[in-house]
Amino acid sequence: MVGFWGFGVMVDAIPVDEQLRAALQGLTRAERQLAAHILSHYPVAALGSITQLAKAALVSTPTVVRLAQKLGYKGYPDFQNSLRGEVEAMLVSPIAKHDRWATGVPKSHVLNLFADAVMANLQATFGQIDHAEFDAAAKLLATADRHVFAMGGRITHSMADYFTSLLKVVRSDVTLLSDSSSTWPTALIDLKPGDVLVVFDIRRYENAVLQFAEIAREQGAEIILITDRWVSPAVQHATYTLACHTEAPSAWDSNVTLMVLVETLLAAVQDLQWDATEKRMKRLEELYTRTRFFRRSR
Repeated sequence: MVGFWGFGVMVDAIPVDEQLRAALQGLTRAERQLAAHILSHYPVAALGSITQLAKAALVSTPTVVRLAQKLGYKGYPDFQNSLRGEVEAMLVSPIAKHDRWATGVPKSHVLNLFADAVMANLQATFGQIDHAEFDAAAKLLATADRHVFAMGGRITHSMADYFTSLLKVVRSDVTLLSDSSSTWPTALIDLKPGDVLVVFDIRRYENAVLQFAEIAREQGAEIILITDRWVSPAVQHATYTLACHTEAPSAWDSNVTLMVLVETLLAAVQDLQWDATEKRMKRLEELYTRTRFFRRSR
């Protein structure tokens, strides 16, 4: 596999799911069917035997081998080893992440290392996001008759909070779900078919978030998943998925790309319904002035 040097560590240049999407147009019908199956059940689908994968995708085992080779692998075992490496990276603990970054990194200041990582993450994230999928997600969020709910996990709840705080300025009927999963059953009562659920979920993925997304989908909600490049298991319930690169020379992943993606998504929603948003923002400013919410500049 082709790789590049980042922070003194050799890493795969392109994740397997991105390789599959990039190769789709040049595949045969059977190979596209196989690739679609793997992407729909990523990464679990390709972790079993070649026979199991071929049977599940309704293709032949030679088709599996040909697809792996077209992606640049020697064969299915080589393809599978690369995928297993991604899975291991998904599950890595904060301590293990720190140890990995702390050994063999360039002897430059952490500010430079982190800045380089963030810039690389932003470039990789915005370079891989499908414009049609992004536009469709924004249009869904701008549809006035759909109630928008947002949720996150232990770390990403703050991102959901930020998202809803700004979206409430742009449109009405926006609800932030509590970071306490004990309150989620009562939230599900109010979730109707056609409503939108925005889910923030990055590694290590939380079972409660996955279960909520599953039930919400069963109730007819449209789900927008904002996740990392290894992709949350909640993807199986998502209508649209926006994946971000989050690697950083730290014990934690970086949320910078998620923040920029959220702000870009909000800007798109604002533009889609600017007439209504402008009226809403003017009224909000009147209320801020009347209640003397902000300090006046001298």
